[in-house]
Amino acid sequence: MTANSTRSPAPPLALPCRTTPAGVLSVAWHGCGPADGPPVFLMHGFPYDIHAYAAVAPMLADAGCRVIVPYLRGFGPTRFLHADTPRSGEQAALGADLLALMDALQIERAVLAGYDWGGRAACVVAALWPQRCAGLVSYNNYNIQDIARGLQPDTPANEHRLWYQYYFHGERGRAGLAKNRRELTRLLWQLWSPTWQFDDATFERSAAAFDNEDFVAVVIHSYRHRYGLVAGDPAYADIERRLAAQPAITVPTITFDGSDDGVRDPATAQAHARFFAGARSHRIVPGVGHNMPQEAPRVFANAVLELLRPSA
Repeated sequence: MTANSTRSPAPPLALPCRTTPAGVLSVAWHGCGPADGPPVFLMHGFPYDIHAYAAVAPMLADAGCRVIVPYLRGFGPTRFLHADTPRSGEQAALGADLLALMDALQIERAVLAGYDWGGRAACVVAALWPQRCAGLVSYNNYNIQDIARGLQPDTPANEHRLWYQYYFHGERGRAGLAKNRRELTRLLWQLWSPTWQFDDATFERSAAAFDNEDFVAVVIHSYRHRYGLVAGDPAYADIERRLAAQPAITVPTITFDGSDDGVRDPATAQAHARFFAGARSHRIVPGVGHNMPQEAPRVFANAVLELLRPSA
């Protein structure tokens, strides 16, 4: 059975949310499942939102998990608490936001699962605060940026896939994202998941999250900071310093790549092995692009449950 055959149609209604002050944000998040179940955080990427987990979340809830699916900074109803907080999209900020939400919800330890930006947040917490991470599901393997090497060129075949990042480096790209955010983000969905047949309603349900007043600023900062083109928020300087050492992840981990990912080709387990010092299983999922939780929800949910079984 291929991953495509496990896909579920997107539910027609938007996921309900509540909000919680956490760190520098008022975080909007969807929750489901029993309050006393093993906690799981499901972290979305760019340019997606919590509805990437519209099918995964109820699967985990039905299995007895307490599921938390937060909107990242700059997305959906999540808001900065103060106007003078830098609208940073750097990896340290994403990791700090996840840790702050865990603290605010009084969750000491959880399975962390994500992809793209959300996978990066999960990897940051798993690497720097392993005592808070009961297990990690990470799409695209080790997802912590090596900013010191950000300007080293890749192969031309890989560079052309990153056109959107270089576009965002200039003011033309900032203006283009602000003016054409739906057209641009939909194009990225199509390019990154060429075999995923999503409909207009599915896209529009997520695209509403890109109307956040800080979306453009956070996105532009993210894609400039990762190349060392702009400074980070000084509040996260120590975290970035620690991430610059490319710390190993020691918690039990399942990593995935999709065979049809339009951002990066699938990698072998050995390609990222040096970054994982604990138990790790790496899997390539056939017929899946960049948005794995929405394209193959059952496979993603089963990985989370697999990590929970030893402690069940």
